[in-house]
Amino acid sequence: MIRLGAIADDVTGATDVASVLVRGGMRTHLVIGVPERIDADADSVVVALKSRTAPVDDAVRDSLASLRALRSWRADRFYFKICSTFDSTPAGNIGPVADALLDELGAGSTVVTPAYPTNGRTVRDGLLYVGDVLLSESSMRNHPLTPMTDADLVRVLQRQTARPVGRLGTDNIVYAIADATTDDDLCALAEQAKDLPLLVGGAGLALGLPRAYGYTGSAATARRVDGPAIAIAGSLSEATRVQIERFGGGIALDDYDGYRGETILVHSGARRGGDPHEIERRLAAVAADAVEHGARRVVVAGGETSGAVTRALGVRELAVGTDIAPGVPWMTTIGSEPQLSLALKSGNFGGPDFFLEALT
Repeated sequence: MIRLGAIADDVTGATDVASVLVRGGMRTHLVIGVPERIDADADSVVVALKSRTAPVDDAVRDSLASLRALRSWRADRFYFKICSTFDSTPAGNIGPVADALLDELGAGSTVVTPAYPTNGRTVRDGLLYVGDVLLSESSMRNHPLTPMTDADLVRVLQRQTARPVGRLGTDNIVYAIADATTDDDLCALAEQAKDLPLLVGGAGLALGLPRAYGYTGSAATARRVDGPAIAIAGSLSEATRVQIERFGGGIALDDYDGYRGETILVHSGARRGGDPHEIERRLAAVAADAVEHGARRVVVAGGETSGAVTRALGVRELAVGTDIAPGVPWMTTIGSEPQLSLALKSGNFGGPDFFLEALT
């Protein structure tokens, strides 16, 4: 059977693609940070980096180190997981990392698509849509780190690489941008591209990979740990704000005064000023305090916050279990004490009652 090694450019993106692979029948482990060695008894391993907005040289270095570890684990195929809104700057990091991975693998070309129709991301005529609007007309045009002001994926990626980019079916290109308006389109694309050494895409492109590689059914084998729970919300997205309200409001970070064994939700509050890294550090310290005082289930909203929390807890490897919501599975730590179950979600993921469903 085919073994898949995936490299994700952030933590919640890693959980998203891991969830898809598990639902398709691949036993999946998630590794946080560049692994020195991988010994996972799994069909796929997803490495979660923090490379989306890192300096280009750092992103390339960490991605190549992860690829080499996955090759030592004897992965047969490789996947560079990017954001479904193609988050990047004119300098990268999608193009430079993909260039380096292709070179390391000795591969001549790959397919690229961030499409995930189930989550409202579609590609038509090479243009990326968020819901019913072009990416460049969505809220992503005002993103503080990676403002996306061009929906034409060929143009966006071509600015990041000297190698030819074109739409799928164009002759003499290295990067083939693929359209997809339904999940069935992505499954067909996965079957068509299953023999390529490297694929580049959002989690949606992985929908058809397990079947293309010979897997069926579900492989959510990780056992969820029971025990007290805490939720940490660093995201200021509208979806997370609604989820906090539906949970009952939770506790603002400035009002947190210690964990006493009850199920609680601590959030960053309405603040938009201040140092975001300091807020993440303080939220991660809350999670560490809760675990020290008995919490065994930890739910985190927000990609940057998820990274900070896993670092504070010393989490390096997790087995992936069942979904709470699409793209948000329960995961159980491997090789660390105490054993914990974590759910790490992008701020925009989950329905209005996400926290209620996760913590009850």
